[in-house]
Amino acid sequence: MATTTIDRHKKTTAPADATLKKDTFPVLEMTCAACAISVQSMLQSVNGVKEAGVNFANQTASVLYNPGIATPEALQKAVRAIGYDLVIDTANQQQIQEAAQQQYYKRLKTRTIWSSLLALPVVIIGMFFMNMPYANWMMLVLATPVVFYFGRSFFINAFKQARFGKANMDTLVALSTGIAWVFSVFNTIYPAFWHQRGLHAHVYFEAAAVVIAFISLGKLLEEKAKSGTSAAIKKLMGLQPQTVTLVQPNGQMQQVPIAQVKVQDVLLVKPGEKIPVDGVVTGGASYVDESMISGEPLPVSKTANAKVFAGTINQQGSFQFRAEKVGDDTVLARIIKMVQEAQGSKAPVQKLVDKIAGIFVPVVIGIAVLTFVVWIVAGGDYAFTRGLLAAVTVLVIACPCALGLATPTAIMVGVGKGASHHMLIRDAESLELAHRVNAIILDKTGTITEGRPALTDTFSIQDNPLWKQVLLAMELQSEHPLAIAVVNGLQQQNVQPVALENISSVTGKGVTAVYEGVTWRVGNARFLEEQGIVPGTQLAQKAQEWQALGKTVIAFAAGNNAVAVLAIADQVKATSKAAITRLQQQGIAVYMLTGDQQQTAAAVARQVGLQHFKAGVMPEEKAAFVKELQQQGKVVAMVGDGINDSHALAQADVSIAMGKGSDIAMDVAKITLITSDLNTLPQMLRLSRQTVRTIRQNLFWAFIYNMIGIPLAAGILYPFNGFLLDPMIAGAAMALSSVSVVSNSLRLKLSAL
Repeated sequence: MATTTIDRHKKTTAPADATLKKDTFPVLEMTCAACAISVQSMLQSVNGVKEAGVNFANQTASVLYNPGIATPEALQKAVRAIGYDLVIDTANQQQIQEAAQQQYYKRLKTRTIWSSLLALPVVIIGMFFMNMPYANWMMLVLATPVVFYFGRSFFINAFKQARFGKANMDTLVALSTGIAWVFSVFNTIYPAFWHQRGLHAHVYFEAAAVVIAFISLGKLLEEKAKSGTSAAIKKLMGLQPQTVTLVQPNGQMQQVPIAQVKVQDVLLVKPGEKIPVDGVVTGGASYVDESMISGEPLPVSKTANAKVFAGTINQQGSFQFRAEKVGDDTVLARIIKMVQEAQGSKAPVQKLVDKIAGIFVPVVIGIAVLTFVVWIVAGGDYAFTRGLLAAVTVLVIACPCALGLATPTAIMVGVGKGASHHMLIRDAESLELAHRVNAIILDKTGTITEGRPALTDTFSIQDNPLWKQVLLAMELQSEHPLAIAVVNGLQQQNVQPVALENISSVTGKGVTAVYEGVTWRVGNARFLEEQGIVPGTQLAQKAQEWQALGKTVIAFAAGNNAVAVLAIADQVKATSKAAITRLQQQGIAVYMLTGDQQQTAAAVARQVGLQHFKAGVMPEEKAAFVKELQQQGKVVAMVGDGINDSHALAQADVSIAMGKGSDIAMDVAKITLITSDLNTLPQMLRLSRQTVRTIRQNLFWAFIYNMIGIPLAAGILYPFNGFLLDPMIAGAAMALSSVSVVSNSLRLKLSAL
């Protein structure tokens, strides 16, 4: 069934006009969700652009435009006008974006460290030693580089936003710190102005310096949480080899770049090589590891006319195949595209704070201006002085420091606590959504099961252990993937191999060998039947029992008589049933999806107490099932460990990888369970609830602080009791609000899981 990636947050329309073109460009220098809104509005204003969407999470812009009217250069120019940049170099987009992000993170880290080091003595002097000689001048010297050098980006961005009538968090930071600095410099140079009016000349250098340091710290924490989002795509792309062996019509071999491969070309794949494109085997035979497509651990036999897929790995044999799908048409390319699209629909929890700030900033500026005007009109004596002080106090006390730290501090504590409990949590969105999860999809192989075949049972009609020694010797010489499971199982029983004669392998069926004049055979039931060997009643009955449990059965014969049967299976983890039971007791619907056969899936489902499962599921069908549940209004968590799970992981609301799985799955997933123990899942959901509760408490107190502090700063109590909030107290209150938010976040460490 064909599927289409759906962005659940916004509608997208396919181009109705054939002349329209849709491109995705990396965006540089975005630091908040409000930045993404600004970039999007500028792109939409370009003539010829029909639709534009900017995603802050993966730092990209998707633009639907008429290339005859709008050009990438015009789009880039519009974005640069407000202080951001667009990467239009199609050849090296990813490399340019990564280099720019790394440079930005290094600059931000340096800025945060130095602003913090310089702000600390300013705070100490301003709070405890304000009467010492030259205190104001020392604070001026220390605070000025913090505000105008390490905090210069706030002023630059605020100015660029203002040119187009826009405002964001940078605007309020620049206004509050800038006015506090100017006001403090005036009071330092000309304190007599206030002394003549019977007032003390307060300075607020510590408020300006601390605001820059704290907001820089918040941005650094956020940037760290967002880093590495493109690693999964890079590793997926790395699955495709850069060169291939092309078989010429005259039989000669030639190494060519993969970009030159065309449909109908014949290619050679050697042992251990990755298959470059999709196609059909024309000659030779081998086993191919297709776990990235199916998720199943057993390599698949490939002979003439069998299909092969790009990115899968050839095992021991060599074969030739005819290319049928190349470039963007391969299964691997489709997986890459689907992961990119699904990741592009994400947005971090910090967007809430920035959206609120988009309204908060102009409101606060308006309140400050209104405060000054009201004091001028109705303030009586010293109206200008008190009005100016009140306006500055409003801007100082309303600085969104606590608001900016409310989310990242709770997230960082939550992430740290998760790491100490074997959970690697990569972003805030997952923590925000996990507590709302009411449907969990589990991959079978490697998630519920161990992810590798193992010898689980043996049954023989012979008492003599010689058959195990002969079997071990034969399997040691076999290329079949199941042979490894048999070898490991017998070696654990301390079985010793014997010396064999005339060993021969029949690809895909079994192995024969001679020992002490007797021909021994091991393989599937069909292989023995072809040799005229039919297992007896006892062996046949045992084989049927194991097959009913979804196990793979192989038979072993001495001469013309079957003497033993063995069962091989991917065993269920010891903790899986208990974990699934706990999840179901919490009212969460648990589903199992697998690429394995129906019988095996049903057997595993019975063992762990699952009612909902699907077998024979391909990667795109897993993602489609995730969407189906989402369309029913469910918040879906996907748990997987293979490349074949990557699309479904990216599509899910909460994506969880098992720690022993593939690097791709762990990079796409936003949460990795290091222990591969499903019992960690209920703990992760509880941690999510605790973290979200802490974030909400932080935001609540940050807003309450502003709701109470701003009216007090404006002088709302002055007509009743003569109370007017001192800007110094406002600066201390601002710092205290930040401390209270951080302290509340640290409380999260003490809560039990």
